[in-house]
Amino acid sequence: MHVESEGARLAVHERGDRSAPTVVLVHGFPDTHRVWDGVAAELAGEFHVVAYDVRGAGASSAPRGLAAYRLPVLARDLLAVVAAVSPDAPAHVVGHDWGSIQAWEAVTTPGAPIASFTSVSGPCLDHVGHLLRRKRGPRHLRQLLHSWYIAAFHVPVVAPLVWRHVVGPRWGDVLRRVEGVSADVQPTIVRDGVNGMALYRANFVPRLRSPRARRTDVPVQLVQPLGDRYATPAVSEDVERWATDVRRRELDAGHWAPVTHPRELARLVAEHVRAHTR
Repeated sequence: MHVESEGARLAVHERGDRSAPTVVLVHGFPDTHRVWDGVAAELAGEFHVVAYDVRGAGASSAPRGLAAYRLPVLARDLLAVVAAVSPDAPAHVVGHDWGSIQAWEAVTTPGAPIASFTSVSGPCLDHVGHLLRRKRGPRHLRQLLHSWYIAAFHVPVVAPLVWRHVVGPRWGDVLRRVEGVSADVQPTIVRDGVNGMALYRANFVPRLRSPRARRTDVPVQLVQPLGDRYATPAVSEDVERWATDVRRRELDAGHWAPVTHPRELARLVAEHVRAHTR
């Protein structure tokens, strides 16, 4: 099915019994909904599982201009999907990488119909902005070093050119050599990578420069892959200042835990969903 939202047509995929609690999976950069295939297969026996291609990725459309990729727009995309697939009950949301970053925007929106949130390797950028104003220790310096690619994505012309002709066509090899991840690479990877740079350009500098107060009472589960090269524990150390119900879990995995450890991640998600299903 497709959901129309904010000038984008989002490709949405469902598994499982629609009468069961709904779990919405949101992928990150430069993936599509397929990154969740293993997790979705584990969850579909018990839950109504939904995964969608975010704007600019996979089979979804790619609006032009940075304004189309700002966090409030991305949050409204997620809420539009929730309204379409779970109109009568709040949904449980799981985000990975950029999927988690944009899900935080929805979770911290007052009145959002979200029953619980599992965040994997993707902080709220506003929380990080506030954190960096309060604390700037060695852990935070290490995180900045791990985030070198974010600065690279801001380089005009060169960054998309490098992705289009060097990195994108070899993405499968990059994952295998750097991350030890063997996964099918979507045929849209070159386009998706170039489009996805808009996520970084539209949001990182504004949110870190002028962070907002983003609070939530939605029960949050933070899953920290211990081998994550990109999102270290430092970026989420301050979450309890902003969320009233936080559960922290660790996973012996790298950044692409949804691909490499789907069963273990699905178990954590299922436990959190069951604990917060009425």
